[in-house]
Amino acid sequence: MENNFDLGIIGGGPAGYSAAIRAAQKGLKVVLFEKSAMGGVCLNKGCIPTKTILHCSDLYKNLKKAEKFGISTGEISYNYEKVFNRKNEIVEKLQKSLTKLVQSHGVQITQAYAKVIEAEKIEANGNIYQCKNIILATGSQPMQIKGLETDGTYILNSDDVLNLDKLPENILIIGSGAIGVEWARIFNAFDKTVTVVELADRLLPAADIDVSKRLDRLFKKSKIKFYTDCKADKIENKQVILSNGQVLSPDIVLCAAGREPVIPQGIEFEKEGRFVKVNDNFQTNYTNIYAIGDLNGKLQLAHSAVHQAIAVVDYIIDKKSVHFDKNNIPSVIYGNPEIAWTGKTEEMLAGTDYKVSIFPVAALGKAFADDETDGLVKVLSVNNRIAGAHIICPEASSLIHQFVLMIDNELKTDDILKTVFAHPTYSEAVFESILGLDGKSLSLPPVKL
Repeated sequence: MENNFDLGIIGGGPAGYSAAIRAAQKGLKVVLFEKSAMGGVCLNKGCIPTKTILHCSDLYKNLKKAEKFGISTGEISYNYEKVFNRKNEIVEKLQKSLTKLVQSHGVQITQAYAKVIEAEKIEANGNIYQCKNIILATGSQPMQIKGLETDGTYILNSDDVLNLDKLPENILIIGSGAIGVEWARIFNAFDKTVTVVELADRLLPAADIDVSKRLDRLFKKSKIKFYTDCKADKIENKQVILSNGQVLSPDIVLCAAGREPVIPQGIEFEKEGRFVKVNDNFQTNYTNIYAIGDLNGKLQLAHSAVHQAIAVVDYIIDKKSVHFDKNNIPSVIYGNPEIAWTGKTEEMLAGTDYKVSIFPVAALGKAFADDETDGLVKVLSVNNRIAGAHIICPEASSLIHQFVLMIDNELKTDDILKTVFAHPTYSEAVFESILGLDGKSLSLPPVKL
């Protein structure tokens, strides 16, 4: 086989396989290297398996209140081994489907560990592949925290927790980012005792302050214990000593304190902190080698990686400069209710002339019909354009894209309000929140601006 390619890609996650498909669609000869299973962290150890389990936990939680909706179900119980098996079946099915999809575009998939040995050469399985351009998409792995080194049995990382085929009764979670919050919701929904420890002074510190405050309230309502401005100082004999003096005795500790890049081996790449350094077009210090996804540290989200992949391939072929604004990439926390945000937070806009509107979903008929009244939509605007949006309510993962489109296209609020939003829907909260920027909400009492 002739090992000459227009593009070589190392990594078969969302960044890598999206780049491979895009390049093949544009006529390039592509080889993709993946050392384990196609799909990367997202499909195998992140988004898909976690959301599969999360959906099961939400379903169980909702069934327990079926009587409230006039539905008799009898005694409700769950079998976590079946939940675990369902997760594995879905991941396996999607892996096979993804592999066939990529191959259907004519991409050569080489299952092997690969490294860049020269600017246009990749070595894998003892073979040399000549590639005019190379995309590094090696992803990330759970970060090891000093004093909280994972052992796979008592101290777990986000990979390890997916291997549990039965649930412990008492769980301590270190970190309240996306991973920490979602697993806190899973364990709590399955009737387990959960404690969350967060180093920052509030839960979900990356989110807007009002979303953090609402999550605080929801955790208390669900009886999820938490400590902020706190850390685990020491773990001895399955006892965790916190910096606030508390001593906890959980069955397991889940370390959800972040991820670090998997640095490609071979030639040296310039780094920026822990990440591979790239310019605005995602080029490394080698102009024909690009680093995308979790590897470059811009934003560790699968959809961000896909966007980078498409943009970089278009740059390689058409020399079209990459447009990437991480502030306008939506972030989503799953569970009940969902949390999502995009654009600027109120803290980012401090010192500027901006407007803020907070619309409670409890003012929506749809929320009462669903018994989902605890949430809000918060909108920030500057010069009559949306600067940021922050949502905590059902369907937040879908609603946020309305705001992403508004921000990316710099739509004026007056023009947005020409759009008709269906009733009864949670999308009405989008409409009402924008009306509220000028104190004109139709579903709230008048306020003084």
